[in-house]
Amino acid sequence: MAIMPRVSHGILSLTVSNKEDLYRAYMPFIGSGGLFIPTTRSYQLGEEVFMLLTLMEEPDKIPVAGKVVWVTPKGAQGGKTPGIGIQLSSDDAALVGKIETYLAGALSSGRRTNTL
Repeated sequence: MAIMPRVSHGILSLTVSNKEDLYRAYMPFIGSGGLFIPTTRSYQLGEEVFMLLTLMEEPDKIPVAGKVVWVTPKGAQGGKTPGIGIQLSSDDAALVGKIETYLAGALSSGRRTNTL
């Protein structure tokens, strides 16, 4: 039986305009860091995706390739936003550093996020 690759969903986009939105999207518990992207499209764990990230005051969109490591389906309990969590690669260490600088002091706050 041949394994057929999934058809690409195209390029995802995430615009983070403030620190609170970044806090809700960032997934520090994922190795190499992760970002939650709201979407109603269906994705599989392990699927490779590409997105363009607009990060607060950054003038340019940041291209990010990653792997789906989290799926919150439509209709999830607790009113959670449907979407996917993308694991960033070790090549994105500068981006993770930038995100964690924006979130300095907030990462241990225990406030609700889009994932936990």
